[in-house]
Amino acid sequence: MDGSLAAVVGAAIGAIGGLTGGWLAMVGQSRQRREQQRADNQRWRNEMRREAYASYLAATRELNAACWKVADQLSAQGSTSADWQAALAETHDAWARFSTGSSAVSVAGPRSAADDAAELHRAMRRCEMIVVDWARAAIRDGAAHVDDHRARFASAADAKQAPLAAFQRSAREALGTEH
Repeated sequence: MDGSLAAVVGAAIGAIGGLTGGWLAMVGQSRQRREQQRADNQRWRNEMRREAYASYLAATRELNAACWKVADQLSAQGSTSADWQAALAETHDAWARFSTGSSAVSVAGPRSAADDAAELHRAMRRCEMIVVDWARAAIRDGAAHVDDHRARFASAADAKQAPLAAFQRSAREALGTEH
């Protein structure tokens, strides 16, 4: 083999080695970029879920407090129709924030958390509807009718504890904080 052929073969081997090395580096960078994008997407999704879950739980607590306020106002000696109307208005506002939070969780997912949030939504709706009906009847009649409504409300309030616990568990599982 003469020197020029050896130089050509050497150059070809060098070029192939350079191309192969460049290709492997490009494949590695592409894989690293995909993994980084996947990690960024997971971080974004977890943050979105964390925010949705926290807002939903805060709105749940707020609606619960508003419902209890209506029940307490209706049960209080000396409370008036104006007191009942004010408490009822707070409940309507709390319901709007709660419903918004519920929608955010249904979008954020996953399905297990969304399903448990929907069950909690139904349980909270039962509580809210009892106090709304109770307050409207009291305002209409000028009397609180405490006995029947208070017992129904207390029962609904107890019944929401299991769906609340189920949603919290699903949220922890979705966020990977359930140990």
